[in-house]
Amino acid sequence: MATLSLKPTPNAQPSLTWADADWWKPRLVAVTALALAANIAGEQLQADAALLLVFSLIAYVAGGFFGVQSALHALFYERKIEIDMLMVLAALGAAFIGQPNEGATLLLLFSLSNVLQEYAIGRSRRAIQSLFKLYPETARVVRHGRELTLPVSEVQVGDVVLVQPGERIPVDGVVRRGQSSVNEAAITGESMPVEKAVNDTVFAGTLNVQGILDVETTHLASQTTLARIVKMVEEAQDTKAPTEQFLDRFEQRYAVFVIGVTLLFIVVPPLLGMDFESAFYRAMVLMTVMSPCALIISVPAAYISAIASSARLGVLLKGGTFLEHLAAAKSIAFDKTGTLTYGLPRVTDVLPHATDEAELLRVAASVEQRSEHPLAQAIVDAAVARELPLDTIDGFEALAGRGVEATLNGQRVQIGSVQYLSSLQPIPPALAQAVDTLHDAGKTTMGVLRAGAWLGVIALADQVRPEAARAVARLKEAGLHVAMLTGDNERVARSIGAQVGIADVHAGLLPEDKVGVVQTLKARHGSVVMVGDGVNDAPALATATAGIAMGGAGSDVAMETAGVVLMGDRVERIADAIALAQRARRVVWQNIAFSLAVIVLLVIATFVIALPLPLGVLGHEGSTVIVVLNGLIQLLLLPELARQRAA
Repeated sequence: MATLSLKPTPNAQPSLTWADADWWKPRLVAVTALALAANIAGEQLQADAALLLVFSLIAYVAGGFFGVQSALHALFYERKIEIDMLMVLAALGAAFIGQPNEGATLLLLFSLSNVLQEYAIGRSRRAIQSLFKLYPETARVVRHGRELTLPVSEVQVGDVVLVQPGERIPVDGVVRRGQSSVNEAAITGESMPVEKAVNDTVFAGTLNVQGILDVETTHLASQTTLARIVKMVEEAQDTKAPTEQFLDRFEQRYAVFVIGVTLLFIVVPPLLGMDFESAFYRAMVLMTVMSPCALIISVPAAYISAIASSARLGVLLKGGTFLEHLAAAKSIAFDKTGTLTYGLPRVTDVLPHATDEAELLRVAASVEQRSEHPLAQAIVDAAVARELPLDTIDGFEALAGRGVEATLNGQRVQIGSVQYLSSLQPIPPALAQAVDTLHDAGKTTMGVLRAGAWLGVIALADQVRPEAARAVARLKEAGLHVAMLTGDNERVARSIGAQVGIADVHAGLLPEDKVGVVQTLKARHGSVVMVGDGVNDAPALATATAGIAMGGAGSDVAMETAGVVLMGDRVERIADAIALAQRARRVVWQNIAFSLAVIVLLVIATFVIALPLPLGVLGHEGSTVIVVLNGLIQLLLLPELARQRAA
């Protein structure tokens, strides 16, 4: 039976490498076909028996070379009987009773089926292996004022790498100079180029479309996002789903059962008066049609194709196990910050008092530019976005838990919580009413005093991802219960929940509290998917039936803990991933049902109509190719369907 491994397996073929096998297999099929044709023609022309024997030997050696090699390796190295053994024994049995052409036909169709299977799944293999080709081999690095061309493996953290238009970025890093559009499809699955400017993050393997970039390296080549993706894909190949594990165990017992039935059919009918040669031939047909090639290959054929399809969408699955878990999902729990929201505060409202918005924001940003607090940075960013000129300040002082103070143009400016500033100077009634409204909307407010007088209030809030509401709606349409888990306060949590359409909101949670909520959801609804982005989400991701990590480009712990990673922080892809998993599961059961039906029909035909061996092989191998092609449909269709839905 054809292997579905996507990477070289050193012990799989003791004599040849996989590269050699890929070259030899189709050529040996051709040799088998020519030798079989020559033998049939020679029989018709009554050629010399020695010549016919040579043709038969060539057909058997060429057609059975890889099958014998695989069967013996499995038997002696792994102590198990594989389907290849059944095919080889059936072919030898046909030769034993004087039917070498039928045995050669069996080997021809069996080896041809393997070649066709490997060709069919080649698209999946190439889709995944294409990740390995995204690495540039060298990078232009500036060191001590000199430009050097170095192997990517020698680039150090802190090195500045020069990237020209049309080149792939060789490292994970931060843009220090330049502006460009970068195609990040290899990492995020997003086909549209993303604008990059100073201080923006870029990833190894992405394509610099236009503009020259100076990128400061933040990760070694072995630690880049692309390197982690490749590592995950390699591990996914070795992670078998429960259904696949069951079929692997079933294959061993079933193969022994088939051999036992075959031996009984060889021995018992002659004892009851049946001709030995006819009984032996029928036993060989029976052994062939009962072989579960299509059944065993039905799961990996569909799941490998699904994993490749999801990777093209920017959704990385660490194996078939997680694909099955997604397919069985009944409930999904979202972390709030960094998942449904961007995780960064932004200025939403500027409410001046006795001044205008520009002056209030300019004064606040001039003072806050000396602070490292995230809220301070948000105020500075808002002022920069409006191109407001910032002044130099004196006597900056941070007051822990209250705010900051500084002298600006000879006047003392104080910025902090409205409650704290109100204790220094009563807030004007109009501002107080506005602040209450902002708080009801789940926003954080910061007051500004200048020379002891209220200058105004600035409101900030974490911004909801624009696609979050649609993503939640799609999950609900799919029949999933949706919940939100957050460590934020109840008022903010309820506000965000209302914006995205989630009613089941759990606020004020510590990491261990999130674990408890996930366990409750699991007990109440069944299989639970947890979506998170950070270290504090790791326990809940591990507790859930399946964990989905947002921001695989930035959260190492979440990426290691979760079984699924969204490389582009695109929550709308979650519904696509679940739909893909459910489709893959349907394809698997379609394949299993079809495979079993074919085996039953062929076995019945063996007894009822004395099915010839070549036809038995044709039905057996034909069903195997069909289930592989059925799985391959996902690779061809699902990414495009997902993009159409997103559009």
